[in-house]
Amino acid sequence: MVATERQNPQPKGGAKGRPKGRPRGFDRETALERALTLFWEYGYEATSVSNLTKAMGINPPSLYAAFGDKRSLFEEAVERYQETHGAFTPRALHEEPTARGAIHRMLREAAVEFTDDSHPGGCLIVSAAVNCGPESSDVEAHLRDIREAGKQSMRDRIASGIHTGELPPDTDADALGAYFAAVFQGMSTQARDGASRTELEAMAELAMRAWPEPAHTASA
Repeated sequence: MVATERQNPQPKGGAKGRPKGRPRGFDRETALERALTLFWEYGYEATSVSNLTKAMGINPPSLYAAFGDKRSLFEEAVERYQETHGAFTPRALHEEPTARGAIHRMLREAAVEFTDDSHPGGCLIVSAAVNCGPESSDVEAHLRDIREAGKQSMRDRIASGIHTGELPPDTDADALGAYFAAVFQGMSTQARDGASRTELEAMAELAMRAWPEPAHTASA
């Protein structure tokens, strides 16, 4: 009897040997960046899982396995935004030697970032939860907390200017911080509506006119 060569059975799931049902490999970082862009452009509620999987180039099981649910993916996208596109704000507040310089730099850089054609306009933290319904109230609250933290950072920077004598001692740090936070958010909204970098820079310069005169000038 002539021995015959034993044939290896074909693996299930196709000629390339991928087990049936196994998620196709993908670059997680690229997928996250695409999700970030989608949330930034359309907001949390208007972005469906179907929209996300199409933009990210993955199927729903892969999305859930890699990121959890839509809410978890959104939170991770927000963290990525804060580490990248939105990082100019804390940098300005911490790196500039004066409170005025910090706020001015923050607004000038916002004018540039909010109108950058390489990504959606405005600020994700400001716009992503606009018009959220009751079912997304937790998402809205999460972004509101981040905005409040940013506002507090502005207040703290202004308060430090009062402490060092850069600003008059009777300066209302809370009110001034809230004012510049409102300007910042307004610039984001204007950018979403199509305002140019030049227009936003003009808004920033006009807003800085509200800055109190230095303490030594006011007392002179």
